[in-house]
Amino acid sequence: MEPYHNECTFTQFDEACRKYPANTAIVYLGERFSYAFLHELVERFAAGLMNAGVKTKEKVMLFIPNCPQWVIANFAVNKIGGVVVPVSPIYTSYEIEYIINDAEVETVICLDTNFMYIHEVIGKTNLKRVIVTNLVDLIPLWKRAVGHMLDKLPKGKIKKGKEVLYFKDVLIKGCQAPAIDIDPWRDLAYIMYTGGTTGFPKGVAGNHMGEVSYIKDIMDNVLKGYIFAGEDTMIMVNPLFHIMAKGFALATALNQGNTMILMPVPEVDPILEAIQKYRVRWMLGVPMLYRMILENDRMDQYDIGSLKYCYCGGDVLPGEVYNKWLEKFERSIYQVYGSTEVGHVAYSPLDRKPSPKTVGMPLKSRKCMIIDPETLGPVDEGEVGELAVTSVYTIKSYWKKPEETAHAYMRIGDDTYYRMGDFVRLTEDGELEFMERTADVIKCKGYRISASEVEAVLQDHPAVIGSCAVGIPDAKLGERIKAIVVLKQDA
Repeated sequence: MEPYHNECTFTQFDEACRKYPANTAIVYLGERFSYAFLHELVERFAAGLMNAGVKTKEKVMLFIPNCPQWVIANFAVNKIGGVVVPVSPIYTSYEIEYIINDAEVETVICLDTNFMYIHEVIGKTNLKRVIVTNLVDLIPLWKRAVGHMLDKLPKGKIKKGKEVLYFKDVLIKGCQAPAIDIDPWRDLAYIMYTGGTTGFPKGVAGNHMGEVSYIKDIMDNVLKGYIFAGEDTMIMVNPLFHIMAKGFALATALNQGNTMILMPVPEVDPILEAIQKYRVRWMLGVPMLYRMILENDRMDQYDIGSLKYCYCGGDVLPGEVYNKWLEKFERSIYQVYGSTEVGHVAYSPLDRKPSPKTVGMPLKSRKCMIIDPETLGPVDEGEVGELAVTSVYTIKSYWKKPEETAHAYMRIGDDTYYRMGDFVRLTEDGELEFMERTADVIKCKGYRISASEVEAVLQDHPAVIGSCAVGIPDAKLGERIKAIVVLKQDA
């Protein structure tokens, strides 16, 4: 395949800002941010970070939920050659301390409501500065005043110190950041954390080209012909600290001059209201979001007929959710599949009706191989095996975790593959059919039993909302099946 031209994570965003300056980039709590204004804020914050002492290659933690500050900080940190370390805003001081030390973070950007967690760990880490913001920092004063009067805005207590700065002050003190020489192949853009087998999360370091490559695949090979650059609208409900949401936001909105409706909290009624008000056409969600929308008692009060392309990822899409959505809205749910380690891997093509069993066609920049988990050799065509993925663009190791790297990555020929931990099959149409996660296979009486198939049967019962099947160690059977179900309220 032809290699992509060298680009940084912000290159296409800068181009969109130049091409569509008057377009709305973000709608947040009813406030519109144009591409010209958002670009100005990014440049000013980048310069402000440098004025505050943040250096090239420094790790900067984003400890904030979905809000314009997340988008601004993400681009600004990368523009000065820094490394973004995005984390969940619901982490406690325990997780935060570990990640700060593991990633060698020197700067944290956090909400005032989370400041107490950072304050607890300052003396146990090498933190040099904390930049504090709140959910409405960039909202007009009168809206903030109304919010405070109605007691709608949470506010945290901040202990002042020489290491404590304010997001708005950093913006004010910035102007235009100087261009930094960045090698998009070698220089890191982010370190994202994913679940660890030892109890601690593992850092996944990503270079600029690793992210750029799959986003360009999505734009050029998945969305082209279906999305209208400079004219479309999408809604972002999923947290941007997750690789699925961040990549989808860039590919559908911020790199295309389109509008992103940014939701700080995933509450169903505000989501439906926003879809209706802004005539949203694109949405990304996890299976639970689609289930919650379907089960909302006020669903029929909203007109969401504009919603045309719905993507789902992050977990297995139950067939019953797919079928109910199709029946209710006469719209299919498409799927996106990937992992923190290798980025976005596969997307449902938009030129055909998707199946809830398939997770899409592999992207051009991701090379997929289906292997026998025991021999690590390729399985026969059409056979089920474990999915392994590689890409010439990505870093193939965990951050400072050689043992876990050796367990998860393997050498096949001239390439290093990441073991996805999922059993799949390649269909005749070239799509990946998801069968089971390797961790969810129950070995009973010598048989390999699919936990998800057990769950699917249970969830077909009209009284069941959700279910979970697990294998319990058994001396005679190997493992026996144990299932937990959640019943509907009136069941």
